Amino acid sequence: MTGYIVRFIKLNFGLFLYGLGIIVTMRANVGYAPWEVLHSGISQTLGVSIGLVNTAVGALIVAIVFMLGEKIGLGTIFNMFMIGLFMDLILYLDFIPLFDNFWIGSLVLILGLFIISLGTYFYISSAFGAGPRDSLMVAVTRKTGLPVGLCRGILEVSVVFIGWLLGGMVGLGTVISAFAIGFCVQITFKLVKFDPTQVKHETFGVMFHNLRNLKKHD
Repeated sequence: MTGYIVRFIKLNFGLFLYGLGIIVTMRANVGYAPWEVLHSGISQTLGVSIGLVNTAVGALIVAIVFMLGEKIGLGTIFNMFMIGLFMDLILYLDFIPLFDNFWIGSLVLILGLFIISLGTYFYISSAFGAGPRDSLMVAVTRKTGLPVGLCRGILEVSVVFIGWLLGGMVGLGTVISAFAIGFCVQITFKLVKFDPTQVKHETFGVMFHNLRNLKKHD
């Protein structure tokens, strides 16, 4: 049971860092990351918080990937709720300034991507399941048979286009985010000596089975 508690703390700390990283990239003010273009566009159109939109879009994606046959876990659900909650909390506390210099903003954007990468490490290493958007990428790859990189590219271009139509902020930072996030994740994982392919994620079924076994042993 102690192992589950430690993993649960890692999951939520990772999701907090992920939300913090997203806000840092937004406050860099050089163009939002692809999914944040969509979230901000919907937020402006509906007049609701971007954190709430993040959660609602995540919930819709979870429903879609579940219907497409992908398995979900506790991490999938917490990713859906907690990142948006942390984003709104950080925006409410308003401790991250808005930058108005492009070069400084670009550096801040890269910093935000590294924070997201570190959050990804903690979140994935908790082994509670993939996030909604990651699951969608996997589901599209399975259904189409196209390369995973191409599927991710199609998804990100699509959400940027829709978000831009709704008024989301598109800039050079959007392009930087799309291409640099992979490198930031790779560097971060190398520094912490983490191989995500070695992680065996627990679906809800596996988790409940393991918890029942723990109770029997107790």
